Amino acid sequence: MGPWFAFARSPLPPATSRAVRRPSPRRSGWSCATVFGLENALFPVGDQFLEIVSPRQDGTTAGRLLDKRGGDAGYMVLFQVDDLEPVEARLAEHGIRVVFDAHTDEIRGLHLHPKDVPGAIVSLDAPREAAEWPWAGPRWRDHVVTDRVSSINAMTVSVEDPQAVCRIWAGALGVAPTGDVIELQDATVRFRPIGSDGRRGITHIGFTTPRAELRGTTHDVLGVTLEMT
Repeated sequence: MGPWFAFARSPLPPATSRAVRRPSPRRSGWSCATVFGLENALFPVGDQFLEIVSPRQDGTTAGRLLDKRGGDAGYMVLFQVDDLEPVEARLAEHGIRVVFDAHTDEIRGLHLHPKDVPGAIVSLDAPREAAEWPWAGPRWRDHVVTDRVSSINAMTVSVEDPQAVCRIWAGALGVAPTGDVIELQDATVRFRPIGSDGRRGITHIGFTTPRAELRGTTHDVLGVTLEMT
């Protein structure tokens, strides 16, 4: 499973990049600034990733969504797949459009249309080497620190019709849902009604921690609740 993204409303402060403990790895052959008009900070979590991005110019897709949601929000999730050929056939079967085809010699990702797959921007990505994630650059393992969190194990997407949206995501992913839940190889995706706080999209991310004293603690960051389990 690939990175999970949260967008920040305001420009990233200098402390954000220092929080990685080491300089954040760059995407191989890509620049968030030039392709999407974004500033980014990447946080490896085991062999997964959490990325915080912030619009650095007017007219970005991220900026429009943040305006619509009224502030910081969880926005995008990437899922790693073995092969995009059956994925493309499945998307066509379900009438799901691709809004952006991101590719290098080492990896390709399909960003799905948010009107077809509501709740977040979903991308299905297939690296040439299954154990690598070229979007993070060739040395991302040098930046992995697992003393507090070792993996991402869950995500909650808040939407108006959880079961209907769950079925759409499951169709895109090629898995069978159970009610409003999708069980993946290494994580659970839950769909819930929009709460009284009005937050929508990715509203919760669960992390596995090796430290017993951290389990059960939560932190609200950029419109998303981070929970340690």
